[in-house]
Amino acid sequence: MTLIRRLASIPLMGAALLALSAAPASAAAPALLGHQAMLDLNSGASAWLLTSTALVLMMTLPGLALFYGGMVRKKNIISVIAQSTAAFALVSVLWFIAGYSLAFGKGPDAVNGYIGGLQTAFLNGVTSTTAHSLLPGIPELLFVSFQMTFAIITPALIAGAFAERMKFSASLLFFGLWHLIVYAPICHQVWGGGYLGSLGVLDFAGGAVVHVNAGVAGLVCCLVLGPRHGFGRDNMAPANLAYTAIGTGLLLVGWLGFNAGSAGAADALAGTACFNTILAAAAASLGWLAIEWIEKKKPTLLGLLSGIVAGLVAITPAAGFVDPKGAFFIGVIAGPACYAGAVWLKHALKYDDSLDAWGIHGIGGIVGALLTGVFASTAVNPLSEGASIVKQAIGLGGAIAWSAVGTFIVLMICKFTVGLRVTKEGEVEGLDYSEHGESIHS
Repeated sequence: MTLIRRLASIPLMGAALLALSAAPASAAAPALLGHQAMLDLNSGASAWLLTSTALVLMMTLPGLALFYGGMVRKKNIISVIAQSTAAFALVSVLWFIAGYSLAFGKGPDAVNGYIGGLQTAFLNGVTSTTAHSLLPGIPELLFVSFQMTFAIITPALIAGAFAERMKFSASLLFFGLWHLIVYAPICHQVWGGGYLGSLGVLDFAGGAVVHVNAGVAGLVCCLVLGPRHGFGRDNMAPANLAYTAIGTGLLLVGWLGFNAGSAGAADALAGTACFNTILAAAAASLGWLAIEWIEKKKPTLLGLLSGIVAGLVAITPAAGFVDPKGAFFIGVIAGPACYAGAVWLKHALKYDDSLDAWGIHGIGGIVGALLTGVFASTAVNPLSEGASIVKQAIGLGGAIAWSAVGTFIVLMICKFTVGLRVTKEGEVEGLDYSEHGESIHS
C-alpha cells in the first residue's frame, strides 16, 4: 500500500507508470491490476494537472505552429500551420476512439507488454467519478486529457521533417495511422506497464515516447520522400523569424506543463522539474550559440531559439530525476550535440530534414535519455535507484526500432493510397496555394 500512496505524488508518467511496471507481479496490489478506482479527489493535484494540460495544449497551438511556420518559406507558412492544426483535431478524436485504450489499457486483449487492449475504447467505463488506478486522486478524464496533449504534439513534431513537400491528404493519413501504429504502442511500452518500463527505463516526461519517437520518424520521412526541389541550391531561408521567436516562447512556457506537470502534483518534485527545464534550455541555447559563433563568426537569433528547444528536448526525460547540476550539464551537452546534428550531419549526409525534427528532437532526445542514466539521483527521486546508461540505451533501442519500422510501414500505406508528395509544379508554386488555395497575405 505504500507504493499506492506514493503513486499519487510521484511523476505522472515516466515514474509512476514505471513504478507499477517495474514491480514484481507478486508484489502488485490487485487493485492496481484493474483499470479504475473510485475517485477521492485531490483538488490541489487536479488543479495543477488541469493547468498543465492547458500549457501543453498551447505548445501545439499556437506554439509549434508558429515555431515551424516562421522557419519555412513564405509560400508554405499556411501549410505548416494547417498540419499542426490537423494533428490537434485528428489525434484528439483518435485518442478518444482507441488511442488512450491502446496506450494505457490492460485486459485480456493487451499484447504482452507491447500494446494495450481496447476495453476502454471510446472511453468506455470512464466517468466523472472514476480515477485511473495509478493516480487515485485525479479524475480519469483529466488524466486522459493530459496524456492526449502529448499524443497531439508528437506527430505534429514530425511534420518539421517533411515540411514543404508532403500532400495535406497524406499528412492526415500519416498522422492517424502513426498515432495508432507507432505512438500508442511506444507509450504503452514505456509508460503504460509495457516491457520497456519493466526493464527500468526512465522517461520522466517523454524523451523516448515523444522526442526520440518523433525524431526517428522524421528522419525516416525525409529519407523516403527525398529532398525538396532546389534543396542545396535555392534560397530556403526562414520567412519570418519573429513567428519562430514567438513560437519558441510559447513552447518554453508550455514545456513547464510538459515537465513539471508530469510530477502529478504541485509539489517539490514539480518545482525541481520546473527549474531544471528552464536551466537546461538556457544552457543549451548558450552552447548552440557558442559553436555557431565560432564557426560562422556571427550569432543568430535562429541559433538562440534552436538551442532553447534543444535544451527543452534533452531535459524532458530527466527533469524529475536529476538535480540542477545534472540539468545544467545536460543542457550544455545538448546544445552543441543538436547543432552538430542539425548542421554538420545534415550537410554531410545531404538529407533534407526541413526544420530539423531529427537534428533537434531525435538527437536531443537521445542525448537527454542517455544522460538521465548518468545524472539521475535518488536524492531527487527515489525511483532513480538502479538507473544506468545501459538501461537507457536498451530503452532507446527498442523505441527507435519500433518507430523506424512502424513509420516506414505507415509511409508505404500512404504512398500506395493517396500518394506522398505534391507535384513539382505545386511545390514550386507553394503548398499554401496548391494545397489550400490560400495565401499568408491574401
